[in-house]
Amino acid sequence: MQLIIVTGMSGAGKSRVIDSLEDIGFFCVDNMTPQLIPTFVKILSDSTENHEKVAFVADIRLGSSFQDLFSALEELRDMKIKYSILFIDAENDVIVKRYQETRRKHPLQNGDNNNDLLAIINNEREMLKKAKNIADYVIDTSLMSNAMLKERVSELFLNDISDSLNVNVESFGYKFGIPRDSDLVFDVRCLPNPFYVDELKHHTGIEKPVRDFVMEHEESQELAAKLCDLIDYLLPLYRTEGKSQLTISVGCTGGRHRSVVFAELLKEEVEKQGYKVSAYHRDIDR
Repeated sequence: MQLIIVTGMSGAGKSRVIDSLEDIGFFCVDNMTPQLIPTFVKILSDSTENHEKVAFVADIRLGSSFQDLFSALEELRDMKIKYSILFIDAENDVIVKRYQETRRKHPLQNGDNNNDLLAIINNEREMLKKAKNIADYVIDTSLMSNAMLKERVSELFLNDISDSLNVNVESFGYKFGIPRDSDLVFDVRCLPNPFYVDELKHHTGIEKPVRDFVMEHEESQELAAKLCDLIDYLLPLYRTEGKSQLTISVGCTGGRHRSVVFAELLKEEVEKQGYKVSAYHRDIDR
């Protein structure tokens, strides 16, 4: 099990970190009472479900029980459970600005009074000093965009950075409508149609005769090369921007022949570039 304990300053971006960890396959539990962490880890270890990646958030919202984190870590070591501590930090003035912008109350603020926010932040920093000192990783989010933070989390906890982007290639028929979740849509109705070839009409683009017919034409080969070049260019940009899911839709008239052939071609190209990819042919059986 890859176990991460996420902690750090309120307002520094722990929620964004958890979102990023979930996007790369972690099972995440926010605001976990430290005393329960060893028990929960054992439950997950004994479960029939696959929980190879797990992350817990434990922070000052827990009040005085946050100090139980250190005894919980001792218990994990006794259980021979390996873990990493990720501490999320930011400069005081940045945290103050974030609270002012969101108008949310700091966890250490009492009631409705207007405690000095900077003094509260300094108090929290002192309370978390020990946790920061033993952290395996410290991320300062002061100058980080959401995309930059996700990139940093992926760099730390993914063996292959390209795993942070999951790609789905979908074929469809325009007569049945464009898929609503499409990020990129390509129209291949300009290509020769196997539907008008009697021996191919009742077959699909999954089958070799249909694929051979579509790809034997020069315009199909040129379009395939241009689309593959475009995909190769775009995928790193989407990943760098922090996108975790990308749907590429390819359409022809009925969604059985040309679009299926090109969806499979693009799936192969995405695989070649090292990204996680799946293919779905929405209208192939219509």
